[in-house]
Amino acid sequence: MEQGYAGLTPAELAALWLSVKVGLWCVALLLVPGVACGWLLARKQFPGKSALEALVCLPMVLPPVVTGCLLLFLLGRNGVIGKRLFELFGWQLAFTWKGAVLASIVMAFPLMVRSVKVAMEMVDGNMEEASRTLGAGPLRCFLTVTLPLSAPGILAGAALAFARSLGEFGATITFAGNIREETQTLPLAVFSQLQMPGSENAVLRLAALSIAVSLGAIALSRLLETRLDRRNRRTQESADA
Repeated sequence: MEQGYAGLTPAELAALWLSVKVGLWCVALLLVPGVACGWLLARKQFPGKSALEALVCLPMVLPPVVTGCLLLFLLGRNGVIGKRLFELFGWQLAFTWKGAVLASIVMAFPLMVRSVKVAMEMVDGNMEEASRTLGAGPLRCFLTVTLPLSAPGILAGAALAFARSLGEFGATITFAGNIREETQTLPLAVFSQLQMPGSENAVLRLAALSIAVSLGAIALSRLLETRLDRRNRRTQESADA
């Protein structure tokens, strides 16, 4: 078997790179809607709020394969929306790496929103009120007070979203497929290797890669959270003084 960098085969390296790329794109595209939805659920009361919360949490309780089927129905080549996207713009999401990103976004969105919601609810309202008293408008207050104080929670949500993306299997294989070096992420590569006799070493390598990348993301997230917590404490102490 052909070996590549660090004893990994080209296919394993491709699966590793694709998993990291999908995870990073997932987090990048989730940040703004995740923060916005978390803030909305934490700070606003409106008709249908409970329904929105239930809808946001739905991917957490639905079987991932069902989520993938719904994505195919909506955004597949012949889907309700996907057919129009292809006819008008030539866009195809199903069975591409972009489809893997979309599947990861849908599955990770509830984790991101819940983390942001909890972080927003824990922000000291007195700090926001003081900011408004000093003349800051709603947007400036959000950007200079609410967002920095809730940053540790947002980072935690981003780390959870990245880790969820790395482990996503059901929705990805249903919507994006298991195409080698195209949509085959680490979990799909493990699944493929398990179907082949005598592939125990490859399975162990891929499992170790998944664990290492996930632990690295969590460790980086915790480091950044700790630094932000210290900075926020210093800011709070300065304000109290």
